[in-house]
Amino acid sequence: MTETTRRTVVFGAGGAGLAAVLTACASYGVPTTDANVQADEPAPEQNAPEQNAPEQSAPEQNGGGKPKALADTADIPEGGGKIFKNQNVVVTQPAAGEFKAFSATCTHQGCAVASVSNGTINCPCHGSKFSIQDGSVANGPAGEPLEEKQITVDGEKIRLA
Repeated sequence: MTETTRRTVVFGAGGAGLAAVLTACASYGVPTTDANVQADEPAPEQNAPEQNAPEQSAPEQNGGGKPKALADTADIPEGGGKIFKNQNVVVTQPAAGEFKAFSATCTHQGCAVASVSNGTINCPCHGSKFSIQDGSVANGPAGEPLEEKQITVDGEKIRLA
């Protein structure tokens, strides 16, 4: 039988502790459910399957030569917005009939933004907030604004340009 030394016990305990820490940090800042991708405060119609519908999965062309619509204008709440995870874009409506779009990737450390509420686009990783008006930093630690994306509003449809 082998003798258990103090060095073996300490080494084993240290390795187990390190494994626990790495496991706990492995998912830090990564939203774990689609429920985190929403606009404003949770509402049944904002968690509807339309966010993952095939129509939104890629900016493919439809029969008319236009990119497929991200959303209907009625889907974007005034004073709020909606995140389209599959397109990595956030569409906001800062004022009635005014639509803006931004990258859904936080400029701090590349986490995906997770919500739009109280006039800001919010990153869950370190608390950065961005203005729905222009994507500028409303609260750090991010130092750069969200990248603006070009969209077109054609009737009731919002499309990536």
